[in-house]
Amino acid sequence: MEEVTRWYKDGLRFGCRQCGGCCGGAPGFVWVTNEEIGAMAKELGMSTATFTDAFVRLVRGRKKSLKEHANGDCVLLNPTTKRCMVYQSRPTQCRTWPFWESNLDRPSSWKRAAKGCKGCDNPEGKLYTLEEIEEERAKTF
Repeated sequence: MEEVTRWYKDGLRFGCRQCGGCCGGAPGFVWVTNEEIGAMAKELGMSTATFTDAFVRLVRGRKKSLKEHANGDCVLLNPTTKRCMVYQSRPTQCRTWPFWESNLDRPSSWKRAAKGCKGCDNPEGKLYTLEEIEEERAKTF
């Protein structure tokens, strides 16, 4: 089988600045599992049921996503500090940013992501190896 050469074979720099830039804007979905819901509820000191009522919505009656405000911001993004209220237990979808297929398919996609995210290509950020990037990419939704 032929080996695929990734354009980011020499790695990519990323260092989250916790600016909230990736947590808002256009409407969308942040898919969550029951385990992630439990962890986020625990971090906020809430029961799973209370957390679910306040922060989770059903999509098409079956998939769970975090709610968002009318402006597209995640309901768990603190509007004052622009920081995630559950950063330590944030969902996999959030943890794997920016190593999503949509950002890794070509260099221009990464540059587009970097325009909205100060953590991408952050010279002070960690240099992720090809192996680390592929590991994060494999976890994505």
